[in-house]
Amino acid sequence: MLTTLLWIITKALILAIAIIGACAVELLIERKVLGYFQYRLGPVRVGPWGVLQPIADVVKMLFKEDIINREADKIIFKLAPMIAFFTALSAWVVIPWGPGYAMSDPNAGLLVFLAIGSLGIYGVTLGGWASQTKYTLLGSMRATAQMISYELAMGMAVIGVILMAGSVSITKIVEAQAVGIYGYNWLWQLPGFFVFFMAALAETARTPFDLPEAETELVGGYNTEYAGMRFGLFFLGEIVHLLNMSAMITLLYLGGWNTLPFLSFIPPVVTFFLKVCFVIFVFMWIRVTWPRMRYDRLMSFGWKVLLPLAAVNLLGTAIYVAMFA
Repeated sequence: MLTTLLWIITKALILAIAIIGACAVELLIERKVLGYFQYRLGPVRVGPWGVLQPIADVVKMLFKEDIINREADKIIFKLAPMIAFFTALSAWVVIPWGPGYAMSDPNAGLLVFLAIGSLGIYGVTLGGWASQTKYTLLGSMRATAQMISYELAMGMAVIGVILMAGSVSITKIVEAQAVGIYGYNWLWQLPGFFVFFMAALAETARTPFDLPEAETELVGGYNTEYAGMRFGLFFLGEIVHLLNMSAMITLLYLGGWNTLPFLSFIPPVVTFFLKVCFVIFVFMWIRVTWPRMRYDRLMSFGWKVLLPLAAVNLLGTAIYVAMFA
């Protein structure tokens, strides 16, 4: 029993370190990609090609003064960043990155992932509320209202994938797409894929749906009063969440670790991570291309476009499965 527990703890620590390392690499590459898009160099000062910039950022945040608003609820103020980070990190417990490669592979893995992902909003909401300033409170309220507007559409889009695979196991959903590139769900679930992708942008608070932390009208949003590593945990949680949603898009719609027959020599784990990197690049591309939406238009888009489209996709999938499956 003790040996098993130690092995589980060791795997969890290795996974956490790997994910944090992946976040550092993603942050560096994103800054370089945004720089190239905008005809500038990006990080170049720290290390060759600027590769040590993420380490410099961490060292800087560690030595920054930890300032807490006098009126803030200090306990919740300190807990909120940890909730935001660890809920995002814990989602990797049920995310498989290859056949047999996962911390855990429950039969209801997709439902567990959605449940864990929905808990991350508590860190943002509590952090904004506990800061006891109007800008942070408005940022947290935006995050909560924004979540309600896209979570329903995201759930309905996922149900279409579940109906196609006949299972809520993430591994079985990937296996159901092993019939070739024409069996990938993005093709047969194109409206659902669009809905899920747009909801993923909102879920990760990425442009053009980064309204909870809009500096133009909210100074900084829910994290305005945070500094040092507490701000760093919020930021790191966003990057981990980006990895989470990119992995789920790959697993649910892009065939996971499945590949074309003439590329079968590539290991499944490598195939999976290459697809995840492609999805992350698309997120970066959207960030540098689209401006931020106005908040009322975001809510209207969620309720009047994403939700009806997800409902039509679900109805069409149900009819197809009932008639031909």
